[in-house]
Amino acid sequence: MSDYILLIVSCIFVNNILLMQYLGNCPFLGVSKKMETATGMAMAVIFVTVMAGSMTWIVDAFLLKPFGLEYLRTLSFILVIASLVQFVEMFLRKSIPTLYAGLGIFLPLITTNCAVMGVCLINIMEEYSFVQALIASFAYAVGFGLALILFAGVRERIFLARVPKPLQDTSIGLVTAGLLSLAFYAFKGMV
Repeated sequence: MSDYILLIVSCIFVNNILLMQYLGNCPFLGVSKKMETATGMAMAVIFVTVMAGSMTWIVDAFLLKPFGLEYLRTLSFILVIASLVQFVEMFLRKSIPTLYAGLGIFLPLITTNCAVMGVCLINIMEEYSFVQALIASFAYAVGFGLALILFAGVRERIFLARVPKPLQDTSIGLVTAGLLSLAFYAFKGMV
């Protein structure tokens, strides 16, 4: 049990997929201007990452490894992730159209979100068991969502501040992301 808790803390704080491993920066910067869209994107990424992490582990363990097809990991993982994102997109379009409209182009970008693909590959490279891969996928996605929501809160406050013209919009976003990353770097000694 303590191993799982250590894995969760490690994935959320110490090895945060977004702030420490720098994967998934495009939706991070694009969706984090409003708290509502950041929260929606976080939930979508959590669902897709957990499902993709478990599905890709199954595909790798029962299809690719037994037949010596490990070289097809990237292609097969992208197909699994793309299918899951299409499912999420159809669900949001039908049930929560305002969130679907708010996420806009960033929802299909989850398909090519390197954070989701990175989690799937980390699960395989670390040789996690199925349960460990499931927990790690969830924890990495929660870490992504935490960073996204924290960043959205900070960016909403920045929009109210007087920012010098050369630093407005993306520039101040990158500076803020760097500072947030430094704050998460303080967790490095925990595990």
